[in-house]
Amino acid sequence: MDNYRLILASSSTYRSELLHRLQLPFTSISPEVDETPLSNERPEQTALRLAQVKARKVGETNPDSLTIGCDQVATIDGQQLGKPMTHDNAVRQLQLMRGRSVIFHSALCLYNTATANMQAEVVPYTVNFRQLSDQQIENYLQREQPYDCAGSAKSEGLGIAIIASMHGDDPNALIGLPLIRLVSMLENEGISVL
Repeated sequence: MDNYRLILASSSTYRSELLHRLQLPFTSISPEVDETPLSNERPEQTALRLAQVKARKVGETNPDSLTIGCDQVATIDGQQLGKPMTHDNAVRQLQLMRGRSVIFHSALCLYNTATANMQAEVVPYTVNFRQLSDQQIENYLQREQPYDCAGSAKSEGLGIAIIASMHGDDPNALIGLPLIRLVSMLENEGISVL
């Protein structure tokens, strides 16, 4: 790590908390990019493109860095679910999701600004939601207020109570930063976490 600075191209506190688990020094820089999906772009393509754009944008102004870009798109039956941002939107999302499966497409990109090497991958994670009553949805939202989370739920918090089951290779992917894959990407760049 002596030759490189590790930068998280994100202002997300959730991703920052996850990255701290690896006990590597890093800084966070918000990439400020337009996250609008392109027409006819599949959800996993959107997530991958945005992760790459974020890593490259922050990397352009930070030479000799390893820049981590991330993005997540949640889908139900192929329909994208964004961050609800308001209570009413969150109610509608959770009503749509109750008793159903949602796939979270978490994209990760590690960009080496010195070599221009870019590793990128989408790590999917499936969440099956409980059949919730309108009152349970309201109770959850009043207590957790997950309005800045795709899919209106925080699995690392009270949101675990509205989930029936989860399936995937890396539970951190659900929160937005697939750490298992990141460790491998860092190793490919000569950085050992242990």
